[in-house]
Amino acid sequence: MDLHRHHKKHRNILYLLVFLLIVFQIMSFIFISAQFTKLDAKINSEIKRVEKSLTSHFTNLLQKYDDSYQQNFNQLSLAVSEQASQQKSFEEQIKLLESSEQDFSEVIEDAIKGVVAVTTESSMGSGFILSSDGYLVTNYHVIQRGDKLRVLTYDRRIIPADLVGADKLRDLALLKMEGEYNHLKLADSDRLQVGKKVIAIGNPLGLSFTVTEGIVSALDREGPNGLEEYVQTDVSLNPGNSGGPLINTQGEAVGITNFKVGGAESLGFALESNAIKDSINSIAGKKIIT
Repeated sequence: MDLHRHHKKHRNILYLLVFLLIVFQIMSFIFISAQFTKLDAKINSEIKRVEKSLTSHFTNLLQKYDDSYQQNFNQLSLAVSEQASQQKSFEEQIKLLESSEQDFSEVIEDAIKGVVAVTTESSMGSGFILSSDGYLVTNYHVIQRGDKLRVLTYDRRIIPADLVGADKLRDLALLKMEGEYNHLKLADSDRLQVGKKVIAIGNPLGLSFTVTEGIVSALDREGPNGLEEYVQTDVSLNPGNSGGPLINTQGEAVGITNFKVGGAESLGFALESNAIKDSINSIAGKKIIT
């Protein structure tokens, strides 16, 4: 009986030890699981931090690359644009040289069709057509003593004209013919340069549609009216040239031949085209020339 109790006691102790061992293992498992959870959370946090750092780093690298690429692209675009501009300027210079080498022949062929002779009962001069509907300009002194105005066109037609108005200060007269005509375009005289070749077309001494060649000698010269609006040229000017155009190598009128210094050679003067445009539009009361 005592032996039985003794065995029972040992068995209970063994059960207790087993129970404690199980509890210990459970607690150890819970502890280890908690540690793994914390470690996993820490690892995930570190991974996210590293990913964020790498993302930021690569973003900065990409931004720097984009900035560098954009800068290079802008520089390349600028270089291409400058090259295109230089190419265009070079082509224009080639055209100018070609015009010069051909003695303005191609330019004159078109420009002369817009030039006219202007006559009255007592005088004769030159003029040029400003618009396709028959407005033309000449010097006021050419027509101031006449009543019957006649215009001789390049195709040898004689057409009556009416005086629209005059700018006596600048020695300009605006006339009007009926019909459709070839006309000259006015250049921007602000872009004129000393040394550039020009030609004058007119009717010196009654010799219709005579062409003379020269260069621009000076700009913004003061005229008899006190206005600094005259282009000085060494183009040969004679009576009858008054009112005719001074033409550049593009076939545009840069001025209207007006006067020369008496007794001197190669000292001719033409009212610049920008002054002509302002004056003519003012006389007409509308924009004949844009």
